[in-house]
Amino acid sequence: MSGVDTRRLRFLLELSRHGSMRAVADVLGTTTSSVSQQIAVLARETGVPLLEPDGRRVRLTPAGRRLAEHAVTILAAVEAARADLDPDAEPAGTVRVAGFATAVRRSVLPAAAALAAHHPRVRLRISEYEPAEAIEALLADDVDLALTYDYDLAPARVDPALAVRPLWTAGWGLAVPAPDAGRVRGEGTVAVFEAFRDHGWIVNSRNTADEDVVRRLAAKAGFTPDVTHRADSLELVEDLIATGPAPAVGLLPSGRVTRDGVALLPLAGPDVRQRAFACTRRGREVWPPLALVLGLLAR
Repeated sequence: MSGVDTRRLRFLLELSRHGSMRAVADVLGTTTSSVSQQIAVLARETGVPLLEPDGRRVRLTPAGRRLAEHAVTILAAVEAARADLDPDAEPAGTVRVAGFATAVRRSVLPAAAALAAHHPRVRLRISEYEPAEAIEALLADDVDLALTYDYDLAPARVDPALAVRPLWTAGWGLAVPAPDAGRVRGEGTVAVFEAFRDHGWIVNSRNTADEDVVRRLAAKAGFTPDVTHRADSLELVEDLIATGPAPAVGLLPSGRVTRDGVALLPLAGPDVRQRAFACTRRGREVWPPLALVLGLLAR
């Protein structure tokens, strides 16, 4: 490994990400034969086969996949060193982001606008994923940055391979059919939940965080919630409450302007607070384009 040219690691890394030499050639602005030659030289430098036949195509061997994983950290360190030696150097590269819709709107799109205005050589590739999907993609090195959330009442387990940075918190309330809003007797979250124990409950379809919160608070109120609908779109949650086939309720962000037919009741004592996070693989955050994006998100 002492004679490995780190520039060739870029070819291997892009092949692990895109799956074909033609795609790598397009990304790096070269030819497929050049990609093949560079990876063949890299295999000779490392002394292990990096590719194996896969029908008419090729795929990475287990050793090739392991080297591609190391390549991410190695190339990030090289770029970080260059930035340290030349602090005026302009970061360049594509940062792959996976995040839930609210975080994309609230945090990623403003960052994208700032990049376009001041750092045009850093680009974002954005995918809408729920937290578990985003973490899976991050651990598989399919993305560079995952935006996730949990609730303070149901903290998520943090994978030790990840570095997690808090972004923001937001209070949530219980959205109910407007004609039923006056049925609450008493004060506090438990009283609100108790008032709607006979309604259907709406939770996410691709994440369990809000269902965990609903079940914990319902247990405090002495009942098991009847989960009748699962939806990830906040707009769809409102529609199901306002015009659904049967009375239903669900969590929504506090302060949200809801559609006609929906009332948003505050939850306090205990509060329900959603917490958003930026997650990266440990050691990768020194890559200048990713470090730049993380800095913009922190603002």
